[in-house]
Amino acid sequence: MDARSLERLGLTGGEAKVYWALLSLGATKTGLLASKAGVSSSKVYKILDRLEKKGLAGHVFKGGTKFFRAMPPRRMRDYLDERQAELERERGLFEELLPELEKQEKTAGQIGEAAVLEGFKAVTNWFRNMIDEMQAGEAYHVIGANYGTTPALRQFFLKHHKRRARKRIQLKMLANHDVKGKLVESTLLNAEIRYLPQYLISNMQIGFYRNKALIAIWVSEPKGFMIENEEAVKTFTSYFNAFWKLATK
Repeated sequence: MDARSLERLGLTGGEAKVYWALLSLGATKTGLLASKAGVSSSKVYKILDRLEKKGLAGHVFKGGTKFFRAMPPRRMRDYLDERQAELERERGLFEELLPELEKQEKTAGQIGEAAVLEGFKAVTNWFRNMIDEMQAGEAYHVIGANYGTTPALRQFFLKHHKRRARKRIQLKMLANHDVKGKLVESTLLNAEIRYLPQYLISNMQIGFYRNKALIAIWVSEPKGFMIENEEAVKTFTSYFNAFWKLATK
């Protein structure tokens, strides 16, 4: 374990380094602390101020000199409890604001019928939004399902399909031949799956429902092209139906 582990608890990189250094130094002056933590002297005071406000550091005066020390590690639990309470307050505020935000979105209208998505979070958010919008009994379609070279994609779809199944949303999927027997098990829930012939394999995946579609490329930094257009979805549906006849179970 090192200082970076503390970043997983919500501390910034600088806060983690300074708190970690304080634990090993005990009561100390800022010069030695900055050196030990590997942060600049100009930043260490600001970081200490933030740590004190979080209840993770304190100070005393000895002979007119200010010394800083870490609060016991168990105080981290108090800090996490406060963070959780603040997140709950923010979630409550968000739920209050959501109707107005959605009203504003409809009033302003759509910027366009297409958008480029870059990065894991942006591309996978399309699937999260889809589950939020769809109702039980509805189905979405996928052409060319694969995991590509995107880290954490299998874990994402494991959770996604569990959520989909709980909401009783159906899936009709044409998966790449090379993932046969390798799909995460939750994919099979409430789903019909067939496999494309070897010659149709690519790392491009198309998903669509209602009037919305996503063309995704699962590489290390995923790319996506989102389309909101009924004619585009009709075209993808025609492709899907044609490929379905060629695919095997």
